[in-house]
Amino acid sequence: MPATDQQADVFAFLERATTHAGEMVRRIDTHAAAVFLAGERAYKIKRAVRFPFLDYSSLEKRKAACEAELEVNKPFAPAIYLGVVPITRDGAALAIDGDGEPVEWAVLMRRFDENATLDHLADRGAFDATLADRLARVVASAHANAPVVAAEPWFDALSRFIEQNDEAFRQNAATFDAGAAAELTRRTRAAFVRQRDLLVARGKAGLVRQGHGDLHLGNIAMIDGAPVPFDAIEFDPLVAAGDVFYDLAFLLMDLVDRGLPEAANVVFNRYLLGTRRADDLDALAALPLFLSLRAAIRAKVTAARLETAKRGDREKIANAARAYFRLACDLIAPPAPKLVAIGGLSGTGKSTIARGLAPHLAPAPGAVLVRSDVERKMLAGVGEIERLPVDAYTKASSRDVYAAIIDKALRVTAAGHSAIVDAVFADPSERADIQAAAAQHGVHLTGIFLTADLATRVARVGQRAADASDADAQVARQQEAYDVGALEWTEVDASASAEETLKRVRTALGV
Repeated sequence: MPATDQQADVFAFLERATTHAGEMVRRIDTHAAAVFLAGERAYKIKRAVRFPFLDYSSLEKRKAACEAELEVNKPFAPAIYLGVVPITRDGAALAIDGDGEPVEWAVLMRRFDENATLDHLADRGAFDATLADRLARVVASAHANAPVVAAEPWFDALSRFIEQNDEAFRQNAATFDAGAAAELTRRTRAAFVRQRDLLVARGKAGLVRQGHGDLHLGNIAMIDGAPVPFDAIEFDPLVAAGDVFYDLAFLLMDLVDRGLPEAANVVFNRYLLGTRRADDLDALAALPLFLSLRAAIRAKVTAARLETAKRGDREKIANAARAYFRLACDLIAPPAPKLVAIGGLSGTGKSTIARGLAPHLAPAPGAVLVRSDVERKMLAGVGEIERLPVDAYTKASSRDVYAAIIDKALRVTAAGHSAIVDAVFADPSERADIQAAAAQHGVHLTGIFLTADLATRVARVGQRAADASDADAQVARQQEAYDVGALEWTEVDASASAEETLKRVRTALGV
Protein backbone atom coordinates (compact mmCIF):
# COMPACT_ATOMS: atom_id res chain seq x y z
CA MET A 1 0.00 0.00 0.00
CA PRO A 2 1.39 3.49 -0.80
CA ALA A 3 2.95 5.22 2.16
CA THR A 4 0.62 8.22 1.77
CA ASP A 5 -2.44 6.00 2.48
CA GLN A 6 -1.05 4.26 5.57
CA GLN A 7 0.94 7.09 7.06
CA ALA A 8 -0.82 10.27 5.96
CA ASP A 9 -1.91 11.29 9.45
CA VAL A 10 1.58 10.77 10.89
CA PHE A 11 3.16 12.75 8.08
CA ALA A 12 0.63 15.56 8.49
CA PHE A 13 1.33 15.62 12.24
CA LEU A 14 5.10 15.89 11.71
CA GLU A 15 4.65 18.63 9.12
CA ARG A 16 2.86 20.95 11.57
CA ALA A 17 4.93 23.68 13.20
CA THR A 18 2.90 23.22 16.38
CA THR A 19 4.35 19.71 16.70
CA HIS A 20 7.80 21.25 17.01
CA ALA A 21 7.19 24.18 19.37
CA GLY A 22 6.40 26.51 16.49
CA GLU A 23 9.47 25.69 14.39
CA MET A 24 8.94 25.80 10.65
CA VAL A 25 9.13 22.36 9.06
CA ARG A 26 10.82 21.32 5.85
CA ARG A 27 9.91 17.94 4.38
CA ILE A 28 12.19 15.87 2.12
CA ASP A 29 10.79 12.81 0.35
CA THR A 30 12.67 9.89 -1.15
CA HIS A 31 11.45 6.61 -2.57
CA ALA A 32 11.84 4.91 0.81
CA ALA A 33 11.62 7.63 3.46
CA ALA A 34 10.21 10.99 4.47
CA VAL A 35 12.38 13.34 6.51
CA PHE A 36 10.96 16.21 8.56
CA LEU A 37 13.40 19.00 9.45
CA ALA A 38 12.42 21.26 12.32
CA GLY A 39 14.74 23.48 14.33
CA GLU A 40 17.81 21.48 15.35
CA ARG A 41 16.17 18.09 14.86
CA ALA A 42 15.28 15.79 11.97
CA TYR A 43 12.82 12.90 12.04
CA LYS A 44 13.20 10.21 9.40
CA ILE A 45 10.21 7.95 8.79
CA LYS A 46 10.47 4.80 6.70
CA ARG A 47 7.74 4.68 4.06
CA ALA A 48 5.40 1.68 4.17
CA VAL A 49 6.74 0.32 0.89
CA ARG A 50 8.12 -2.91 -0.43
CA PHE A 51 10.77 -3.13 -3.16
CA PRO A 52 12.84 -6.09 -4.37
CA PHE A 53 15.74 -4.84 -2.25
CA LEU A 54 13.88 -3.66 0.91
CA ASP A 55 10.62 -4.29 2.77
CA TYR A 56 9.16 -1.64 5.08
CA SER A 57 5.58 -2.83 4.69
CA SER A 58 4.83 -3.45 8.39
CA LEU A 59 5.29 -1.37 11.51
CA GLU A 60 7.56 -4.03 13.01
CA LYS A 61 9.76 -4.02 9.93
CA ARG A 62 9.96 -0.22 9.95
CA LYS A 63 10.97 -0.21 13.60
CA ALA A 64 13.65 -2.80 12.90
CA ALA A 65 14.87 -0.75 9.93
CA CYS A 66 15.11 2.38 12.08
CA GLU A 67 17.09 0.50 14.72
CA ALA A 68 19.36 -0.95 12.02
CA GLU A 69 19.93 2.51 10.56
CA LEU A 70 20.95 3.81 13.96
CA GLU A 71 23.30 0.88 14.52
CA VAL A 72 25.09 1.10 11.17
CA ASN A 73 25.41 4.89 11.20
CA LYS A 74 26.55 5.44 14.79
CA PRO A 75 30.17 4.45 13.99
CA PHE A 76 30.28 6.96 11.12
CA ALA A 77 28.16 9.78 12.52
CA PRO A 78 27.58 9.61 16.28
CA ALA A 79 26.95 13.37 16.32
CA ILE A 80 24.06 13.03 13.86
CA TYR A 81 22.24 9.85 14.87
CA LEU A 82 20.64 10.38 18.26
CA GLY A 83 18.17 7.52 18.64
CA VAL A 84 14.94 5.87 17.56
CA VAL A 85 11.70 7.36 18.88
CA PRO A 86 8.06 6.24 18.57
CA ILE A 87 5.25 8.34 17.20
CA THR A 88 2.48 7.45 19.63
CA ARG A 89 -1.29 7.77 19.63
CA ASP A 90 -3.34 8.38 22.76
CA GLY A 91 -6.97 8.50 21.72
CA ALA A 92 -7.05 10.87 18.74
CA ALA A 93 -3.85 12.68 19.70
CA LEU A 94 -0.43 11.92 18.20
CA ALA A 95 2.81 12.67 20.02
CA ILE A 96 6.54 12.21 19.58
CA ASP A 97 7.73 9.68 22.16
CA GLY A 98 4.49 9.97 24.10
CA ASP A 99 2.77 7.56 26.49
CA GLY A 100 0.33 6.17 23.95
CA GLU A 101 0.59 3.21 21.58
CA PRO A 102 3.39 3.46 18.96
CA VAL A 103 1.87 3.85 15.51
CA GLU A 104 5.09 4.74 13.73
CA TRP A 105 8.84 4.90 14.39
CA ALA A 106 11.37 7.58 13.49
CA VAL A 107 15.12 7.89 13.43
CA LEU A 108 15.90 10.99 15.48
CA MET A 109 18.78 12.95 14.00
CA ARG A 110 20.64 16.17 14.61
CA ARG A 111 19.81 18.54 11.78
CA PHE A 112 22.64 19.92 9.70
CA ASP A 113 22.89 22.38 6.84
CA GLU A 114 21.70 20.53 3.73
CA ASN A 115 23.97 22.76 1.62
CA ALA A 116 27.01 21.60 3.57
CA THR A 117 27.16 18.14 2.02
CA LEU A 118 30.33 17.55 0.03
CA ASP A 119 28.54 17.33 -3.31
CA HIS A 120 27.42 20.93 -2.80
CA LEU A 121 30.95 21.95 -1.78
CA ALA A 122 32.31 20.26 -4.90
CA ASP A 123 29.78 22.11 -7.07
CA ARG A 124 30.96 25.39 -5.51
CA GLY A 125 34.62 24.55 -6.16
CA ALA A 126 35.30 24.35 -2.42
CA PHE A 127 36.65 20.78 -2.30
CA ASP A 128 40.36 21.31 -1.71
CA ALA A 129 43.32 19.10 -0.74
CA THR A 130 42.93 19.90 2.96
CA LEU A 131 39.35 18.67 2.95
CA ALA A 132 40.31 15.58 0.94
CA ASP A 133 43.05 14.75 3.45
CA ARG A 134 40.65 15.18 6.37
CA LEU A 135 38.01 13.05 4.66
CA ALA A 136 40.44 10.21 4.04
CA ARG A 137 41.42 10.15 7.72
CA VAL A 138 37.75 9.96 8.72
CA VAL A 139 37.06 7.05 6.36
CA ALA A 140 40.21 5.17 7.39
CA SER A 141 39.27 5.55 11.05
CA ALA A 142 35.70 4.38 10.41
CA HIS A 143 36.93 1.33 8.53
CA ALA A 144 39.40 0.51 11.30
CA ASN A 145 36.52 0.39 13.77
CA ALA A 146 33.97 -1.30 11.51
CA PRO A 147 32.89 -4.82 12.53
CA VAL A 148 34.33 -7.76 10.61
CA VAL A 149 31.73 -9.84 8.75
CA ALA A 150 31.74 -13.21 7.00
CA ALA A 151 33.48 -12.86 3.67
CA GLU A 152 31.94 -15.69 1.62
CA PRO A 153 28.40 -14.27 1.49
CA TRP A 154 29.81 -10.98 0.22
CA PHE A 155 31.86 -12.74 -2.48
CA ASP A 156 28.66 -14.42 -3.68
CA ALA A 157 26.82 -11.09 -3.59
CA LEU A 158 29.57 -9.42 -5.61
CA SER A 159 29.14 -12.03 -8.31
CA ARG A 160 25.38 -11.38 -8.29
CA PHE A 161 25.94 -7.63 -8.62
CA ILE A 162 27.91 -8.25 -11.81
CA GLU A 163 25.13 -10.38 -13.29
CA GLN A 164 22.42 -7.93 -12.21
CA ASN A 165 24.29 -5.13 -13.94
CA ASP A 166 24.59 -7.20 -17.10
CA GLU A 167 20.84 -7.91 -17.12
CA ALA A 168 20.01 -4.24 -16.55
CA PHE A 169 22.28 -3.10 -19.38
CA ARG A 170 20.74 -5.63 -21.78
CA GLN A 171 17.23 -4.53 -20.80
CA ASN A 172 18.16 -0.88 -21.43
CA ALA A 173 19.56 -1.25 -24.94
CA ALA A 174 18.23 2.18 -25.85
CA THR A 175 20.50 3.71 -23.20
CA PHE A 176 23.54 1.42 -23.21
CA ASP A 177 25.42 0.18 -26.26
CA ALA A 178 24.94 -3.58 -26.44
CA GLY A 179 28.46 -4.34 -27.64
CA ALA A 180 30.10 -2.17 -25.01
CA ALA A 181 27.87 -3.66 -22.32
CA ALA A 182 28.82 -7.20 -23.31
CA GLU A 183 32.51 -6.28 -23.25
CA LEU A 184 32.15 -4.61 -19.85
CA THR A 185 30.51 -7.71 -18.43
CA ARG A 186 33.19 -9.97 -19.94
CA ARG A 187 36.02 -7.88 -18.48
CA THR A 188 34.30 -7.57 -15.10
CA ARG A 189 33.71 -11.31 -14.81
CA ALA A 190 37.33 -11.98 -15.77
CA ALA A 191 38.61 -9.46 -13.23
CA PHE A 192 36.50 -11.04 -10.51
CA VAL A 193 37.92 -14.47 -11.30
CA ARG A 194 41.49 -13.08 -11.32
CA GLN A 195 41.07 -11.35 -7.98
CA ARG A 196 39.10 -14.06 -6.19
CA ASP A 197 42.12 -15.52 -4.34
CA LEU A 198 43.23 -12.03 -3.32
CA LEU A 199 39.77 -11.18 -2.01
CA VAL A 200 39.56 -14.47 -0.11
CA ALA A 201 42.88 -13.69 1.56
CA ARG A 202 41.62 -10.21 2.45
CA GLY A 203 38.52 -11.80 3.94
CA LYS A 204 40.62 -14.14 6.07
CA ALA A 205 42.61 -11.11 7.24
CA GLY A 206 39.41 -9.50 8.51
CA LEU A 207 39.20 -6.82 5.84
CA VAL A 208 35.65 -7.64 4.75
CA ARG A 209 33.68 -5.43 7.11
CA GLN A 210 30.32 -3.80 7.66
CA GLY A 211 31.01 -0.55 5.87
CA HIS A 212 28.97 2.42 4.79
CA GLY A 213 27.80 0.98 1.47
CA ASP A 214 26.77 4.29 -0.10
CA LEU A 215 29.85 6.44 0.43
CA HIS A 216 29.46 9.23 -2.11
CA LEU A 217 29.80 12.98 -1.63
CA GLY A 218 26.06 13.52 -1.19
CA ASN A 219 26.15 11.31 1.90
CA ILE A 220 28.94 13.22 3.65
CA ALA A 221 28.29 16.49 5.47
CA MET A 222 30.53 19.10 7.04
CA ILE A 223 29.56 19.30 10.72
CA ASP A 224 31.55 21.39 13.18
CA GLY A 225 34.28 21.69 10.59
CA ALA A 226 34.69 17.95 9.99
CA PRO A 227 33.40 15.67 7.20
CA VAL A 228 30.84 13.22 8.59
CA PRO A 229 29.46 10.30 6.53
CA PHE A 230 25.77 9.61 7.08
CA ASP A 231 22.90 7.58 5.60
CA ALA A 232 24.81 4.31 5.49
CA ILE A 233 22.88 1.40 4.02
CA GLU A 234 20.84 -0.51 6.59
CA PHE A 235 18.30 -2.41 4.48
CA ASP A 236 20.69 -5.12 3.29
CA PRO A 237 23.85 -6.06 5.22
CA LEU A 238 25.38 -7.58 2.09
CA VAL A 239 25.03 -4.32 0.17
CA ALA A 240 26.74 -2.38 2.96
CA ALA A 241 29.36 -5.08 3.59
CA GLY A 242 32.50 -5.65 1.61
CA ASP A 243 36.22 -5.28 1.42
CA VAL A 244 37.15 -1.89 2.86
CA PHE A 245 38.62 -1.01 -0.54
CA TYR A 246 35.20 -1.64 -2.10
CA ASP A 247 33.64 0.84 0.32
CA LEU A 248 36.41 3.37 -0.39
CA ALA A 249 36.02 2.80 -4.13
CA PHE A 250 32.59 4.45 -4.18
CA LEU A 251 34.07 7.67 -2.83
CA LEU A 252 37.05 7.55 -5.19
CA MET A 253 34.81 6.84 -8.19
CA ASP A 254 32.51 9.72 -7.28
CA LEU A 255 35.45 12.14 -7.09
CA VAL A 256 36.82 10.93 -10.43
CA ASP A 257 33.39 11.17 -12.04
CA ARG A 258 33.00 14.74 -10.80
CA GLY A 259 36.29 15.79 -12.41
CA LEU A 260 38.18 16.04 -9.11
CA PRO A 261 41.24 13.84 -9.79
CA GLU A 262 43.46 15.83 -7.39
CA ALA A 263 41.05 15.31 -4.51
CA ALA A 264 40.63 11.64 -5.42
CA ASN A 265 44.38 11.13 -5.34
CA VAL A 266 44.76 12.89 -1.99
CA VAL A 267 42.01 10.71 -0.48
CA PHE A 268 43.63 7.62 -2.00
CA ASN A 269 47.13 8.30 -0.69
CA ARG A 270 46.11 9.55 2.72
CA TYR A 271 43.89 6.49 3.21
CA LEU A 272 46.82 4.19 2.41
CA LEU A 273 49.03 6.10 4.85
CA GLY A 274 46.30 6.00 7.47
CA THR A 275 45.86 2.23 7.41
CA ARG A 276 49.60 1.45 7.36
CA ARG A 277 48.78 -2.02 6.04
CA ALA A 278 51.58 -3.07 3.71
CA ASP A 279 49.34 -5.76 2.18
CA ASP A 280 47.02 -3.02 0.92
CA LEU A 281 49.61 -2.32 -1.77
CA ASP A 282 49.12 -5.83 -3.19
CA ALA A 283 45.34 -5.42 -2.91
CA LEU A 284 45.45 -2.45 -5.29
CA ALA A 285 45.11 -5.11 -7.98
CA ALA A 286 41.40 -5.32 -7.10
CA LEU A 287 40.80 -1.56 -7.23
CA PRO A 288 39.94 -1.33 -10.98
CA LEU A 289 37.28 -4.00 -10.45
CA PHE A 290 35.84 -2.18 -7.45
CA LEU A 291 35.89 1.24 -9.10
CA SER A 292 34.31 -0.05 -12.30
CA LEU A 293 31.65 -2.00 -10.45
CA ARG A 294 30.71 1.07 -8.43
CA ALA A 295 30.35 3.13 -11.62
CA ALA A 296 28.37 0.36 -13.33
CA ILE A 297 25.93 0.13 -10.42
CA ARG A 298 25.44 3.90 -10.55
CA ALA A 299 24.78 3.62 -14.28
CA LYS A 300 22.16 0.93 -13.67
CA VAL A 301 20.47 2.79 -10.81
CA THR A 302 20.45 6.07 -12.73
CA ALA A 303 18.91 4.41 -15.79
CA ALA A 304 16.20 2.89 -13.61
CA ARG A 305 14.92 6.40 -12.92
CA LEU A 306 13.88 6.67 -16.57
CA GLU A 307 10.82 4.52 -15.89
CA THR A 308 9.15 7.19 -13.76
CA ALA A 309 10.92 10.34 -15.00
CA LYS A 310 9.09 13.24 -16.56
CA ARG A 311 9.54 13.52 -20.31
CA GLY A 312 11.61 16.68 -19.99
CA ASP A 313 14.06 15.01 -17.57
CA ARG A 314 14.68 11.80 -19.48
CA GLU A 315 17.50 12.97 -21.73
CA LYS A 316 19.45 14.38 -18.81
CA ILE A 317 19.02 11.17 -16.81
CA ALA A 318 19.97 8.99 -19.79
CA ASN A 319 23.10 11.04 -20.39
CA ALA A 320 24.08 10.72 -16.72
CA ALA A 321 23.60 6.94 -16.90
CA ARG A 322 25.73 6.75 -20.05
CA ALA A 323 28.48 8.82 -18.42
CA TYR A 324 28.67 6.38 -15.50
CA PHE A 325 28.62 3.49 -17.98
CA ARG A 326 31.52 4.93 -19.98
CA LEU A 327 33.46 5.46 -16.76
CA ALA A 328 32.85 1.84 -15.77
CA CYS A 329 34.17 0.71 -19.16
CA ASP A 330 37.28 2.86 -18.78
CA LEU A 331 38.01 1.80 -15.21
CA ILE A 332 37.82 -1.94 -15.89
CA ALA A 333 40.51 -1.63 -18.57
CA PRO A 334 43.32 0.33 -16.88
CA PRO A 335 46.47 1.27 -18.81
CA ALA A 336 49.90 -0.07 -17.87
CA PRO A 337 51.33 1.50 -14.71
CA LYS A 338 54.26 3.92 -14.62
CA LEU A 339 57.14 4.07 -12.15
CA VAL A 340 58.64 7.51 -11.63
CA ALA A 341 61.45 8.46 -9.26
CA ILE A 342 61.82 12.12 -8.30
CA GLY A 343 65.15 13.05 -6.76
CA GLY A 344 66.84 16.27 -5.78
CA LEU A 345 68.45 17.96 -2.82
CA SER A 346 66.31 19.22 0.05
CA GLY A 347 64.29 22.25 -0.93
CA THR A 348 64.00 21.49 -4.63
CA GLY A 349 60.30 20.74 -4.18
CA LYS A 350 60.26 16.98 -4.71
CA SER A 351 57.21 16.27 -2.57
CA THR A 352 55.25 19.20 -3.98
CA ILE A 353 55.94 18.06 -7.53
CA ALA A 354 55.20 14.43 -6.68
CA ARG A 355 51.81 15.40 -5.23
CA GLY A 356 51.05 17.55 -8.25
CA LEU A 357 52.09 14.82 -10.68
CA ALA A 358 50.33 11.87 -9.01
CA PRO A 359 46.76 12.59 -10.25
CA HIS A 360 48.02 12.65 -13.85
CA LEU A 361 49.49 9.14 -13.81
CA ALA A 362 46.88 6.55 -14.72
CA PRO A 363 45.25 4.29 -13.73
CA ALA A 364 42.69 6.10 -11.57
CA PRO A 365 42.82 7.48 -8.98
CA GLY A 366 46.44 8.29 -9.83
CA ALA A 367 49.85 7.27 -8.57
CA VAL A 368 50.70 6.01 -5.11
CA LEU A 369 53.19 8.33 -3.42
CA VAL A 370 56.13 6.60 -1.76
CA ARG A 371 58.14 9.19 0.18
CA SER A 372 61.42 8.48 1.94
CA ASP A 373 60.74 11.01 4.72
CA VAL A 374 57.46 9.29 5.59
CA GLU A 375 58.96 5.81 5.35
CA ARG A 376 61.81 6.80 7.67
CA LYS A 377 59.31 7.87 10.33
CA MET A 378 57.33 4.65 9.91
CA LEU A 379 60.46 2.52 10.29
CA ALA A 380 61.41 4.50 13.39
CA GLY A 381 57.95 3.95 14.83
CA VAL A 382 57.15 7.65 15.25
CA GLY A 383 54.47 9.95 13.90
CA GLU A 384 54.66 11.31 10.39
CA ILE A 385 55.60 14.86 11.43
CA GLU A 386 57.53 13.96 14.61
CA ARG A 387 61.14 15.08 14.31
CA LEU A 388 63.92 12.54 14.55
CA PRO A 389 67.28 13.33 16.16
CA VAL A 390 70.27 13.89 13.92
CA ASP A 391 71.84 10.59 15.01
CA ALA A 392 68.84 8.75 13.51
CA TYR A 393 70.12 9.66 10.04
CA THR A 394 72.81 7.03 9.68
CA LYS A 395 74.02 5.39 6.50
CA ALA A 396 72.55 2.10 7.71
CA SER A 397 69.14 3.62 8.38
CA SER A 398 69.18 5.32 4.98
CA ARG A 399 69.91 2.00 3.28
CA ASP A 400 66.91 0.51 5.07
CA VAL A 401 64.73 3.44 4.02
CA TYR A 402 65.72 3.21 0.36
CA ALA A 403 65.25 -0.57 0.35
CA ALA A 404 61.77 -0.11 1.83
CA ILE A 405 60.60 2.56 -0.61
CA ILE A 406 61.88 0.59 -3.60
CA ASP A 407 60.07 -2.52 -2.36
CA LYS A 408 56.83 -0.60 -1.82
CA ALA A 409 56.96 1.05 -5.23
CA LEU A 410 57.47 -2.27 -6.97
CA ARG A 411 54.62 -3.86 -5.04
CA VAL A 412 52.40 -1.04 -6.26
CA THR A 413 53.40 -1.46 -9.91
CA ALA A 414 53.11 -5.25 -9.64
CA ALA A 415 49.51 -4.65 -8.57
CA GLY A 416 48.93 -2.61 -11.72
CA HIS A 417 49.11 0.92 -10.31
CA SER A 418 51.56 3.73 -10.92
CA ALA A 419 53.99 4.81 -8.22
CA ILE A 420 56.09 7.90 -7.60
CA VAL A 421 59.14 7.49 -5.39
CA ASP A 422 60.13 10.74 -3.67
CA ALA A 423 63.65 10.76 -2.17
CA VAL A 424 66.90 12.72 -2.45
CA PHE A 425 68.67 10.06 -4.58
CA ALA A 426 71.91 12.06 -4.33
CA ASP A 427 74.09 8.97 -4.08
CA PRO A 428 74.63 7.30 -7.48
CA SER A 429 74.26 3.90 -5.79
CA GLU A 430 70.72 4.81 -4.69
CA ARG A 431 69.73 5.61 -8.24
CA ALA A 432 71.44 2.46 -9.48
CA ASP A 433 69.58 0.33 -6.93
CA ILE A 434 66.12 1.47 -7.97
CA GLN A 435 67.06 1.24 -11.64
CA ALA A 436 68.28 -2.35 -11.20
CA ALA A 437 65.26 -3.36 -9.11
CA ALA A 438 62.87 -1.95 -11.71
CA ALA A 439 64.66 -3.77 -14.52
CA GLN A 440 64.60 -7.02 -12.56
CA HIS A 441 60.82 -6.71 -12.20
CA GLY A 442 60.28 -5.72 -15.82
CA VAL A 443 59.16 -2.20 -14.98
CA HIS A 444 60.33 0.86 -16.88
CA LEU A 445 61.66 3.55 -14.56
CA THR A 446 61.66 7.24 -15.43
CA GLY A 447 64.02 9.25 -13.23
CA ILE A 448 63.63 13.00 -12.70
CA PHE A 449 66.24 14.99 -10.78
CA LEU A 450 65.21 18.47 -9.64
CA THR A 451 67.78 21.22 -9.25
CA ALA A 452 67.71 24.67 -7.65
CA ASP A 453 70.28 27.11 -6.29
CA LEU A 454 71.19 27.12 -2.60
CA ALA A 455 69.35 30.34 -1.74
CA THR A 456 66.11 28.98 -3.19
CA ARG A 457 66.48 25.68 -1.35
CA VAL A 458 67.27 27.32 1.99
CA ALA A 459 64.26 29.63 1.66
CA ARG A 460 61.94 26.72 0.87
CA VAL A 461 62.98 24.47 3.74
CA GLY A 462 62.53 27.43 6.08
CA GLN A 463 58.88 27.72 5.03
CA ARG A 464 57.95 24.13 5.90
CA ALA A 465 55.42 23.44 8.63
CA ALA A 466 53.90 20.16 9.82
CA ASP A 467 55.92 18.22 7.25
CA ALA A 468 57.51 14.78 7.36
CA SER A 469 60.90 16.14 6.30
CA ASP A 470 63.38 17.03 9.04
CA ALA A 471 65.68 18.89 6.63
CA ASP A 472 66.39 22.48 7.67
CA ALA A 473 68.63 25.26 6.36
CA GLN A 474 71.71 23.62 7.86
CA VAL A 475 70.98 20.34 6.09
CA ALA A 476 70.35 22.18 2.82
CA ARG A 477 73.75 23.90 3.08
CA GLN A 478 75.53 20.64 3.95
CA GLN A 479 74.07 19.01 0.85
CA GLU A 480 75.87 21.51 -1.37
CA ALA A 481 78.98 19.38 -0.80
CA TYR A 482 77.30 16.22 -2.14
CA ASP A 483 78.83 14.65 -5.21
CA VAL A 484 75.79 13.35 -7.08
CA GLY A 485 77.96 11.89 -9.81
CA ALA A 486 76.93 11.50 -13.42
CA LEU A 487 73.17 11.94 -13.80
CA GLU A 488 71.42 9.50 -16.11
CA TRP A 489 68.07 10.92 -15.06
CA THR A 490 66.35 13.89 -16.64
CA GLU A 491 67.38 17.12 -14.91
CA VAL A 492 64.62 19.67 -14.39
CA ASP A 493 65.26 23.20 -13.18
CA ALA A 494 63.00 23.64 -10.15
CA SER A 495 63.96 27.18 -9.22
CA ALA A 496 60.76 28.64 -10.70
CA SER A 497 57.27 28.26 -9.24
CA ALA A 498 55.83 24.87 -8.41
CA GLU A 499 53.34 25.27 -11.24
CA GLU A 500 56.09 25.90 -13.77
CA THR A 501 58.24 23.06 -12.44
CA LEU A 502 55.31 20.64 -12.58
CA LYS A 503 54.66 21.69 -16.16
CA ARG A 504 58.29 20.94 -17.04
CA VAL A 505 58.14 17.55 -15.33
CA ARG A 506 54.91 16.60 -17.07
CA THR A 507 56.43 17.60 -20.39
CA ALA A 508 59.47 15.44 -19.69
CA LEU A 509 57.19 12.51 -18.88
CA GLY A 510 54.73 13.13 -21.69
CA VAL A 511 51.68 13.21 -19.38
